[in-house]
Amino acid sequence: MRNDTMPRKNWFDAGGSAYAQFRPEYPAGLSTYLAGIAPTREMAVDVGCGSGQLTRQLARYFDSVIGLDPSEDQIANARAHDKVRYLCAPAEKLPLADNKASLITAAQAAHWFDLPAFYAEARRIAVENAVIALISYGVLRLEPDDLQERFIRFYRNEIGPYWPPERKLVDTGYPDISFPFDERAAPEMEICRAWELGEFLGYLSTWSAVRRVNDAGREDILTGFVRDISELWGDPTRKRPVSWPVNMRLGTI
Repeated sequence: MRNDTMPRKNWFDAGGSAYAQFRPEYPAGLSTYLAGIAPTREMAVDVGCGSGQLTRQLARYFDSVIGLDPSEDQIANARAHDKVRYLCAPAEKLPLADNKASLITAAQAAHWFDLPAFYAEARRIAVENAVIALISYGVLRLEPDDLQERFIRFYRNEIGPYWPPERKLVDTGYPDISFPFDERAAPEMEICRAWELGEFLGYLSTWSAVRRVNDAGREDILTGFVRDISELWGDPTRKRPVSWPVNMRLGTI
């Protein structure tokens, strides 16, 4: 039976504002842990910060935090914090002084970088024994199983061909990515949320594969998925459990 209470809108017409609204926040324990292993708490630098999901959390623990992203749209939609300064800049050319950062993070972003160039910049701006963390979260998990099964079919088969090759690095947690640092084990963490249907679809709207589907004129893929997932979800205001595994490559510079 069709869920006719679902608002009729284009859930997949998204920009930086959708990213800021719908991308999930990281667990509080992540920033607590990273601050605990940094050699000082003077400065943290979040590269590829997007709209600042992790950047703001780091501000709880560091005297100052710099968030950098090459997208003016993302920076324009980043939420302000009195200890955070946002700059529009690429990972490969950081507009920061030498030997200043105690922690350098890249959250859900490193797969887009020219890694040798980024690593050279990270070494340049780092203090002695600074921590570098490449953070990602994997494929989401929905409950119950019928929702998960329909989502996985959408993710792997229907929009799978539209994912850029770099997405595979995220799905696997960066195990094969170049990481020339003294590496340390990372704790297990998970992002857990309870979302209404609109929040779930809003999150999907931020995906690069979804934008490519739209650009290819295959809106039928998206509307078909919205129809099916709405029917399975039931009441669109009902909150369903959503979770993601958090993966990290941690090292000392």
